[in-house]
Amino acid sequence: MKSRNIIDSFNYAVAGIIYALKTQRNMRIHFSIATVVLFTSLFLDFSRLEFLMLLLTIAFVMVAEMINTSIEKTIDMITEEYHPLAKIAKNVAAGAVLISAINAIIVGYLLFFDRINLHSNLILFKLKNSPVHLTFVSLLLVIIITVVIKTISQSGTPFKGGIVSGHAAVAFLFATSISFLGENVLITTLAYFTAILVGESRIEGKIHSVFEVFMGSILGILMGILVFQIIG
Repeated sequence: MKSRNIIDSFNYAVAGIIYALKTQRNMRIHFSIATVVLFTSLFLDFSRLEFLMLLLTIAFVMVAEMINTSIEKTIDMITEEYHPLAKIAKNVAAGAVLISAINAIIVGYLLFFDRINLHSNLILFKLKNSPVHLTFVSLLLVIIITVVIKTISQSGTPFKGGIVSGHAAVAFLFATSISFLGENVLITTLAYFTAILVGESRIEGKIHSVFEVFMGSILGILMGILVFQIIG
């Protein structure tokens, strides 16, 4: 009977946690944040003491929120009418949750800021200097310049016709990017051959003239050289 009572007590406690998660929006928010924080902590090499502080802080917030819920439900069970003492009880319980939340923010800042700041700066540095980043920036610049030229010259639409062939510019940009990334004569030749086929298709389709395709190819090549050779 004793072990059975212990099991029943455990089941009642779990049922209380589940009820709080199902019915209390703030509890779900706390639980979601705690899950993300604990998962992130796996990659930040916390000491035992730091991890213990993190667990106690999370537990403090959860317990405070559940006690707040218990007090609110108890008061609602006793009376449905407004009473100053009931208001005070609810406000004090909510204040306890607020204190626990502020404490969690401070602890989280002390534990995570320096580590995340170091990792984020390293990731941003690698991303900024990565070939993918350079290629993406080049593509955006080519598209923007093409649209600006077409707008100023009032020729064609942003994606069709006009004094500069946007398709040719993008194709030759990619060919130039591949030449810098691949550093292989055969791959570079195939890339430029493909770009030439793109330009030819624009001429054959009577969408652009030879001059417009040529201007697009020059734009793509120059932008690729600018970004990879000078900025990169």
